[in-house]
Amino acid sequence: MDEAQAVLDRLERIATLDDAGVEPSVLVRELRSLLEEATAWSHREGGEVGERAVGTLRAALQDAPGT
Repeated sequence: MDEAQAVLDRLERIATLDDAGVEPSVLVRELRSLLEEATAWSHREGGEVGERAVGTLRAALQDAPGT
C-alpha cells in the first residue's frame, strides 16, 4: 500500500505545482517520478489495468514539452 500512497502524494504535489504555475520542466520531472512510482505500484499489484495505465503515462511523457 506504500506504493499507492506514493502515487496519491505525487499527484497532489503535481496539482499544487501546476496551480502555482511552475515551469513545465518542473512538472515533467514530477511526472517522471510519478511514472516510477506508478510502475512500482503496478508491479506490486499486478494486472493488465495497471500495466496499461503505466504504458499510457509513459507514452504521454515521451510527447511532453520540455523532455
